[in-house]
Formats: sequence, structure tokens, C-alpha cells
Amino acid sequence: MKKLSVVLVAASMAMALSACAQTGSEDVAVSSEVVASSETSSEAASSEASSEASTEVSSEVAQEGEVAVMTYEEYAAAALDTEVVVETYVQAKQSWWEDKATLYTQDENGAYFIYEMACSAEDYEKLTVGTKIRVTGYKSEWAGEVEIIDGTFEIIEGNYVAEAEDMTALLGSEELINHQNKLVSFKGMTVEASKDANGNDVAFLYNWDGSGEDGNDLYFNASVNGATYNFTVESYLCDNTTDVYAAVKNLQIGDTIDMEGFLYWYEGVNPHITSVTVVQ
Repeated sequence: MKKLSVVLVAASMAMALSACAQTGSEDVAVSSEVVASSETSSEAASSEASSEASTEVSSEVAQEGEVAVMTYEEYAAAALDTEVVVETYVQAKQSWWEDKATLYTQDENGAYFIYEMACSAEDYEKLTVGTKIRVTGYKSEWAGEVEIIDGTFEIIEGNYVAEAEDMTALLGSEELINHQNKLVSFKGMTVEASKDANGNDVAFLYNWDGSGEDGNDLYFNASVNGATYNFTVESYLCDNTTDVYAAVKNLQIGDTIDMEGFLYWYEGVNPHITSVTVVQ
């Protein structure tokens, strides 16, 4: 009887162990399936994230290939011979020749001299003072004058006409060049003598050396605070039919004058004067 009980107990234990073993196997199988499923989901998510990252990188590369519209500060900091894109406003037209226009332009923060920009005769007529344009070209420098060359443009909505900034106190200073190409004024200056080809004292010259004639650029000297500076009436900008051309031809040595013009540069400051008024 004891043997039979032992056998029954042993059989019961064997069955219990077998059942536990089966349950353990099922648990392991389920656990393996969960892990496999988790790994598959993780791989899919990783693949999707990688794809999105790749798309973002490609987008960034495409954007980097384009040149965004620059602020004046960004333009000023740009290296020479690099492509630039600026939005600016026409302040004066210097010339048009063979579908190329040269302009003095400015926004609220700085000025841009646009040299020989591609422009039809029809479009040139549309470029009135204040017209807003987007210009794409290359930043360049010639004899100290920073300019945009090889440019193209489009007219966009907007209008701005600059007021002349008084630069009298900055003449002769290193700070003056920071205002290059702006519309500026000089006040209370005294006309000084220039020497013509015969060595005579005169109030102005045709061309820088006196070798020109009526219709050429006018050059004259004016002083303030004991220092003398040279100024130009650029004949493409203001020809011999303009008021400023006539005013300079009528100057007398010793006249006190106020002037306005564009702060052009050529081997140093060389303002292109657009207005002269004798005040004394």
C-alpha cells in the first residue's frame, strides 16, 4: 500500500513537472515573439527617422545652394567676388548704355552702388527714384569703391527715398567710409583754388587735370576746419544741362557753400555732387 502511494505520488509529481515545462516553453515562445516584434518596430522607426533626416539634410543642402536676400550688414561682411542678393531702392541713375544700367541705391541701413547691371531701355525708364529692386550680382571693388557688378534685377513692391545725411564732421575720418555710397550733405564749406593748365587759380576744372571742356566732369576744392577736399560733378550723373553743373561753373574762390551728393570713392573719398548752394 505504501509502495502504491509512493508510485501515485511520483506519477503526480512527474505530471506536474511536465505541465510546468510546457508552460515555461510557451512563456519563452511568447517572450521571443514580443522581443522580435519590438525589434521590428524599432527597426522600422529607425529607418523612418533615418529617411526623414536624410530628407532634411538634402533640403538643407538645397537651401545652402541658394543665396538668400542679405541685410546691409551681411552684404558689408561678405567677401569680395562672392555672389550677393540685396533688396534696395533707386536713389539716382548714373547712366544706361548697351542694355546696362549704373545706379546709386540705398535702403534704411546702407547704400549700394550698382555698376552696369543688365537692364533693357524699357526697364531703365521704370527705375524712378524710390523704386524697390532685388539685385543679384557679385560684390567687387575698384580703386576703393565697393560695388555690385554683373548684376540682374527685378522690380518689387516698395518705395523709399533717402534723406541726405550730414557728413561734414566726418570728413577726414576713418569712419567716413562706413557711409560709402550714401546720399550725404556737406555744409558751410569754403571754395578753394585749383590750378588750371596754365597755373592760374580757378574755382573749378574740366576733368581732374583741367584738360577737358564743357560737358566733361567738373572738379573743385572746398575746405572745412582747415582741411581741403576734392569734389566731382560726374557728367553722366549730372550733365551740363543740370542746375548743379551750372552752379559749379559759377563758383568763386572763397564762396561758402552747402552741397549734397553720393559718397563715392576713388583712391579715397570722391563725392559725386548733385546739388550746390552758395550760402555766403
